[in-house]
Amino acid sequence: MANPDLAKLDAIAREGRVQIIRMLTHAGSGHPGGSLSVIDILVDLYFNRMRYDPRRPTWEDRDRFVLSKGHCVPAQYFCMAKAGFFPESLLLTLRKLGSPLQGHPDRVALPGIEAATGSLGQGLSVATGMALGLKLAGKTARVYCVLGDGEMQEGQVWESLMSGPKLGAPAHHLDNLCVTLDYNGIQLDDFVKKILDLEPVVEKLKAYGWPVLDINGHDIAQVDKALDQAEATRGAPTFIVAHTVKGKGVSFMENQPEWHGKAPKPGEAVQAIKEIAGQPLPAWVEPIVAELQAMEKK
Repeated sequence: MANPDLAKLDAIAREGRVQIIRMLTHAGSGHPGGSLSVIDILVDLYFNRMRYDPRRPTWEDRDRFVLSKGHCVPAQYFCMAKAGFFPESLLLTLRKLGSPLQGHPDRVALPGIEAATGSLGQGLSVATGMALGLKLAGKTARVYCVLGDGEMQEGQVWESLMSGPKLGAPAHHLDNLCVTLDYNGIQLDDFVKKILDLEPVVEKLKAYGWPVLDINGHDIAQVDKALDQAEATRGAPTFIVAHTVKGKGVSFMENQPEWHGKAPKPGEAVQAIKEIAGQPLPAWVEPIVAELQAMEKK
């Protein structure tokens, strides 16, 4: 989109990182590494790109978002709360019994979630079906899907990749679909390249017929430019390979596989939030730090 307010988007992403750490600490479980790596991409989608109405989450002409790497849903929950889908106070109910904010997205429990994901490898199939359905219905809405790099090892992902560029008659080529890979290089157990290397991923995707854009996923200007290019592309969907850092913004989490699925303790959360927010602490961060320090003393 023309002239995005990059400083504002960066500030929202920084706030998102603080809230991700906070809600995971309260939950006592969850996935900080990938949530921190994907937040810049989601912030640009929710606050500078997608068409939606939080008061009407099933509005027919809305853009759709599918977080295929569903374990990183804390980043999406933050964006949804910030956008007005539900009160921000609900963030602290993450993973609690009866909360609509489950550990993976639940479209029945939470209006505004488009697909239940987290069984990795399925989200792109769902997004492809959505994009085809919108084309057949004559809708101009777009579909955005975010994948994880460990998830890219799933065979179902590659079946979907074979379908996307050439699905149906020429009029149905899914140029209303944009897929982004959160390429942070780490999966559950270790570095992706040590388990099942994706490389050369750009060349593979191009061989499947996808226009591919290779970017820095933490540079919101690059993210937004890539999404502009995807929107302008005709005749095929677009795949964005977004290079990111697992645990981005927290020194002791960055590029550390152990932080894939381990919630920080209150003391660790305070340290993380101070690193993210910077010194002196902004006024809005001070009560969060105090809250977590009180948790540490219990």
